[in-house]
Formats: sequence, C-alpha cells, structure tokens
Amino acid sequence: MTSPRSHRSRASRTCRVAKTAAAAEAIGKIGRGSDVFVLTYGQFSLIDALMAILDQVGPADVSISTWTAADAHLERTAALLASANIRSFRMIVDRSFPTRQPGYCHHMLELFGEDAIRLIRTHAKFMLIRSDTHDVVCRTSMNLNENPRLENIEVSEDRGLAEFFQGVVDGVWSEVAAGEVRSALPALDGMAEASMFKRVRAGTIRREALNEPETTHVVG
Repeated sequence: MTSPRSHRSRASRTCRVAKTAAAAEAIGKIGRGSDVFVLTYGQFSLIDALMAILDQVGPADVSISTWTAADAHLERTAALLASANIRSFRMIVDRSFPTRQPGYCHHMLELFGEDAIRLIRTHAKFMLIRSDTHDVVCRTSMNLNENPRLENIEVSEDRGLAEFFQGVVDGVWSEVAAGEVRSALPALDGMAEASMFKRVRAGTIRREALNEPETTHVVG
C-alpha cells in the first residue's frame, strides 16, 4: 500500500505571470527540486508545455489526465510518441468525452489504442513526466486543447510527488479495464487516505461542573 509521505521542504517557489512568453520561457530551467508556478494568458497549450519540458529532461514516460482534448493536440502528442521523445504514454479522460466529442474520442483511440486510455469520472488535470534524470509533475487548469483565457500551470521536479501521482495512474490502470467507461469514482485501494485530524473520544461535561465566571468589575 502506498502511504502518504512528506515531501522535502522547498526554500522558495518561483511565481510568475506570463502574458506573452512561450512555454519554454515561462517555465524556465527545470533543475533538481525546482518548482515554478505560472499564470498564463492562454498563449501556449499544455502540449507546448510538455514539449518544452521534454526538451530539457529527455525522452520520458508520460501520463496525462484531462477533462477534454482536441484533435490537433492529440496529433501533436502522437507525433512526440512516434519520435521517441515519449517512451510510453497513458491518458486519463473524463467518461463524458465519448458522448461530448465522439469524433475526437474516436481519433484519440485510433492514435493511441484502447490500452493507453482510461475513461473515468474526473476533472483532475495533470501531467507526469519521468525520464532517466528528472521526475516532473505539472498541476494545471489547462485541458488538452486551446486555452485562450487565464490559465495556470505549476511545474515541480520532485520524486516523492511524482511517485504519488504514479500511484494514482497505476491505480486507475489496475482498476479500470481498457475500453470500459467507468461511471463510479476510482477506489484507488492501493493508496492510503490521509487524515488531518485524530479522532478523540470524551465523556459529556455536565453544565453544573463548569465554573461560573467571576465578576471583576461593575459597569455603573
């Protein structure tokens, strides 16, 4: 069972607004333990960010979770897979995708095959990119399509965080079959549920056992 782990503390997180910058410039250099949060104006897509990251970390195993996807972005992902920049690829998509965008969904299955796709009830959007030298997690508001609006993306090089998201993806793949449209939320039984509070049992305190407050002064 995968247990919650504490991630190493960071001295600082870089935060920036990118109004016109391309993905590579907005994300910047990815070093060991680096963490950058970027607010964008939608001038680059999630696939642009993926390409910028792969340029730095080298060929990688990639997992993407998205609510929706568009043809052009699926094609670009498939091109990266064909070029060996992506060594392996898995994608989690919301179960409503086949009915909302049947043409795009059919194209997605043609490009990647059923075994690379899982359809579940999800709105989580992230990318997991693991190469021989880096473990990168992107948490984002972007879907796999054009985003001409305010969006955010956080790019973190963090092995512990990557292993957490790896557990999520592996859990979905072990629980949901290829071609299945899962209406229930995934159980993710292999991942421990974290609790911030400890349950405490105590008896009832009788009102008469409470001390009455003493009067310290009188207002005239």
